[in-house]
Amino acid sequence: MEFVKSSLVLKTFIYGVISKKSKKTTPAFQKIIFKPFVKNKIYYIQFEYVYEKKVIHENLEIDEAFNRINELLLNDFKQMMFYDINKDYQVLISKKGKIKIIESKATRKLDSLDHNYQKKYLIAEGQPCDFLIELGIMDSLGKVKPSKYNKFRQINRFLELVEDVVNSFDYNETVKIVDFGCGKSYLTFALYYYLVKMKTYEVDIIGLDLKHDVIDFCNTVVTKLDYKGLVFKHGDIKEFEMKNSVDLIITLHACDTATDAALIKGIKWNVKNILSVPCCQHEYFNQIAQDNLNPLLKHGILKERISALVTDSLRGLYLEAFGYEVGIMEFIDMEHTPKNILIKANKKNEFNKELYLKCLEYEKYWNLEKIYLAESLKEFLPK
Repeated sequence: MEFVKSSLVLKTFIYGVISKKSKKTTPAFQKIIFKPFVKNKIYYIQFEYVYEKKVIHENLEIDEAFNRINELLLNDFKQMMFYDINKDYQVLISKKGKIKIIESKATRKLDSLDHNYQKKYLIAEGQPCDFLIELGIMDSLGKVKPSKYNKFRQINRFLELVEDVVNSFDYNETVKIVDFGCGKSYLTFALYYYLVKMKTYEVDIIGLDLKHDVIDFCNTVVTKLDYKGLVFKHGDIKEFEMKNSVDLIITLHACDTATDAALIKGIKWNVKNILSVPCCQHEYFNQIAQDNLNPLLKHGILKERISALVTDSLRGLYLEAFGYEVGIMEFIDMEHTPKNILIKANKKNEFNKELYLKCLEYEKYWNLEKIYLAESLKEFLPK
């Protein structure tokens, strides 16, 4: 892969990701992110080895870095995304070791290489991006509008999370995604752009919402940008069905039990991945009670916050009971939005009766009865 060596030597390299572990591999880390920086006037490539619960860094000079990249691809991993100022490269390695290199136009720019460099976004600021321009986040020159900068950061944070999920997708298959309660669909368009324009996947993405005017607007943008494989539909989450398997469900700020409806669909369809950012949670507020916590629950504002936390923690516990590995994390800084919790779930296991019983105990502890999520999931219990 001479383009790798040339890019490193000429210092036109921007960013890289090695992923998709081969079945014969032994490393405990799941992927490697590598990027250049300059420290004490020396040019390094920093390798970030991403484990399940930690990351380890290693700084290598050009020759060592080139050898390390080759070693990782030949022995342990099957895919690399490599970004240069002139081109983007995707390297795919078959089961028989055959290397396929896909070249496309450059999507990133090289920022400062100082060790404390400014954050690089997956969708770069200063480079015109068609859907961001169309949705009013960028101007025609690629400059992010000041009033839209928080939305720009939110979009990029979302794509960082999707970048991990993408490792589970089969590059040879169409990636099928449903966005429940898509609204104006900033993230739906961002997901399409990332997977199709930057990663060259084929996709089948559906955005669903109850508002006719929103759906009409989004489909107009799709037609204008010629985003094939993306469609928006009017409909209710509870009534919507898919005939084919789904790789990813996303929900962003679906209100109250609409988030639960989406999670229920994910469990029913045996969806591989779920990314959910809940919005307001009202269902538990009128029921929740716990004598030991009366000093908290007697104040409305504190009870509201506790209710939201209990809601999301129980959602996570139910997902675990139905075979998902679950992480609940900060989606974006609290200073930008208070609705900042993201539930990330990946289907790994079968139904776990012991965890299901813990869900019931947890509901009883908080005095919760006949809540929508719990009642709906009874339909999917093993016979």
